[in-house]
Amino acid sequence: MTPDASPGFRPAPLLGSLAFATLAMTAISMAVGYAPLPLGPAVTDLLAGQKSLPALVLYELRLPRALLGALVGFSLGMAGAAMQGLLRNPLAEPGVIGISSAAAFGAVLAFYSGLSASLALALPLGGIAGALVATVILFILLGRGASTTTTTLILAGVALNSFAGAATALALNLAPNPYAALEIVFWLMGSLADRSMNHVALALPLMLTGWLLLASTAPALDALSLGEDTAASLGFDLGWLRARLIGGAALAVGSAVAVTGAIGFVGLVVPHLLRPLVGHRPGRLLIASGLGGAILVLAADIGVRLMPIRPELKLGVVMALIGAPFLFALVQRLRREAL
Repeated sequence: MTPDASPGFRPAPLLGSLAFATLAMTAISMAVGYAPLPLGPAVTDLLAGQKSLPALVLYELRLPRALLGALVGFSLGMAGAAMQGLLRNPLAEPGVIGISSAAAFGAVLAFYSGLSASLALALPLGGIAGALVATVILFILLGRGASTTTTTLILAGVALNSFAGAATALALNLAPNPYAALEIVFWLMGSLADRSMNHVALALPLMLTGWLLLASTAPALDALSLGEDTAASLGFDLGWLRARLIGGAALAVGSAVAVTGAIGFVGLVVPHLLRPLVGHRPGRLLIASGLGGAILVLAADIGVRLMPIRPELKLGVVMALIGAPFLFALVQRLRREAL
């Protein structure tokens, strides 16, 4: 038994509190905007099928933004906890396997080729295609079986990250005009603005599939925390475990990046904050980190809209401003523990 597996530990109150906070932040996100919105009448009109101005604002602008904030945050938080459990490294995050960079490059390629001008959902479709291609390449690089080491996985992720980053830089360098390059840069910064229910409908099925794959690895992640040999002796197939984790992270994170652009630090910060509250159990951390990620992204997006800055700051920039000080604090804590 691991030290955290105390019989008195109860995850239900924590998950209930996080779920309630997520619902509350989603409601607040729908209520907050540049102009006041009577949320109660808007919801009533929307449910009644009345096309009033408040109902249209809610359905076309506020609701997609709030839903995507929760969905993207859940995906990034859960995938971050899964990657940290798989690699047994608290500094791991979803981008370590290169899926985020590949999804971003796929969207940039759709923009650069001109498809985004003729097809409304070209950017997210390009991002999803980039994530799927990167996943196939990753599986080819890793091969089959349990002999694949953590080092091999990290090296394959570094290779994918390097290639996707270089290809994105090349697209910026070859942009036909500075305005096109500026549009690409703005998209890469990450944002929930100007998204529609079509984006939600496109990303949600892929995210749900990714969540189910990641959640199915919870028992194996708990066993893996005791070492690969111990996990294998308990009957867990490490090759199949890595395949589910990589596939789940690719679907969840790839679709998230495809619809919002790059939003970093969520998968790194949230598991760190919640790990002590779940008894340091990687399996228990998955759902908790998903809910925590949803809360963090929604809170940051609400803050973006409340800031007296126009045009509004990009969400990815705000998340970086939040995440960097957290890393500095983490470094200081690790230094104190090492003394």
